[in-house]
Amino acid sequence: MSDTEQRLARLEQRLGAIEDELAITRLILSYGPLVDSGSADAVAALWEADGVYDVDELLMNGRDEITAMVLSKAHQRWISGGCAHFVGAPHVTVNGDDAVAVGYTLMIVRDAASGAFTLRRATANHWRLRRGSDGWRVTTRTNRVLDGRPESPELLASTFAGSHTGERGSTV
Repeated sequence: MSDTEQRLARLEQRLGAIEDELAITRLILSYGPLVDSGSADAVAALWEADGVYDVDELLMNGRDEITAMVLSKAHQRWISGGCAHFVGAPHVTVNGDDAVAVGYTLMIVRDAASGAFTLRRATANHWRLRRGSDGWRVTTRTNRVLDGRPESPELLASTFAGSHTGERGSTV
């Protein structure tokens, strides 16, 4: 392989890594607007058909249960009262067709009496994703409220156990 061919191959590999990270980041950042607009099918479609969404107070297995959560009376009350799930940009690590991402979500709600917005929850998020024929999908998302419990910061630290070499398959 010539020097030019080697350089081109390295550039293609680096571009592929950037494209993967961007696709995953876009998927994760779409969660807030989708869930706050009540787009139940679109929220569920972020997950694999048998994907898991594990929140402190609720464990959802599969797209049907995720759809049901978005359509639930409790969630619809949050939407009608005014709420925003603000998802911070994730730290993404891609390893072939699997990826892990960690970050934060804030749930901001409107107080009906005062009209003021307040922070209801701040959570640590750990996402496991897989690339399939239709692109990246969530296999498991675990959220834990940041209230001092040890598993919340452990979720955040879990992806940083590897090296930071900048090579595809490593954190950058």
